[in-house]
Amino acid sequence: MSHEDATHGPAPLGSVDPAPLHAAVDALAAALHDYVGAAVGVRAEFGAHEADEDPRILALEERVGTLNARLFDALHGSLGMHPDLTSSVWEPDEDEAGEAPGQQAQQEAVAEEFYLGFVVAPPAGTSDVGLDDVVGLLDDAGSAVVARLVDSGFDVVEWTASRGDAFDDLDDDEDGTEDGR
Repeated sequence: MSHEDATHGPAPLGSVDPAPLHAAVDALAAALHDYVGAAVGVRAEFGAHEADEDPRILALEERVGTLNARLFDALHGSLGMHPDLTSSVWEPDEDEAGEAPGQQAQQEAVAEEFYLGFVVAPPAGTSDVGLDDVVGLLDDAGSAVVARLVDSGFDVVEWTASRGDAFDDLDDDEDGTEDGR
């Protein structure tokens, strides 16, 4: 399905039949229940490591993963959304976090920096592109990543594609000089 169609557009969809989405959830839920039943039985017979490697458990994990992918595809195909349904998020207890829930939420709202670096060698042989073209290619890719982040609900405050000393900057010590000089 193309990302150009109405499903992926900015306009509300209106009426959507949720039955196929619920069917995908039901199939995934049934597989998860099967997994729990098998895991309890296998663990009663074997140690933790052996249970993790048991062919029945591995087959059920593959089934759960496949059904989760089908749920993603159903949501994506009918709603145009990109659901993140496989993340595991543990929230610390208030006592463990050492702070009130409001303080924690305020800290989580602070923007953080993320990096993706490349060390690129020139093309071998004759080519229509060279190292001067890399920033343009990365800029195009960066635009696509920004769009994906924004579509996922993130606020991308700033971003850049550049050439140069990003890896050298990782060697800087706390006083801002390289290698402590």
